[in-house]
Amino acid sequence: MNTKISNAIILIDMAFRFEELNVWHKAVDASNEIDLITKNFPVEERYSLSSQLKKAADFVVLNIAEGSTGQTIPVFKQFLNIALRSAIEVVAGLFLAKKRNYIAENLFRKLYEDYELLSKMITKLRNSL
Repeated sequence: MNTKISNAIILIDMAFRFEELNVWHKAVDASNEIDLITKNFPVEERYSLSSQLKKAADFVVLNIAEGSTGQTIPVFKQFLNIALRSAIEVVAGLFLAKKRNYIAENLFRKLYEDYELLSKMITKLRNSL
């Protein structure tokens, strides 16, 4: 009986396919980091660069999730392409934030490396389908 309860809990905890994807978890972590750093941007950036960076980071997460659930392989690949483009948009936004002195070089490097790895993971997943 405990096994069935245990299995039921596992099924409830992992109800969606994207939850099994390491790339999705990496995207969630990266998006949370973007959310944290943009809170330190100047107020005048609230509705421009800050908002754009947060949206792009969130779109990576959301497109991986949406594409992975109940889609055909070509459709999933299309969503992964969108996620990849959004990750690249985050990197471009990070360059702007660094140039405008909103983030330090060491933070830029860390986030750049996170998104470089994430982009490679998305590409590898897409190519493996």
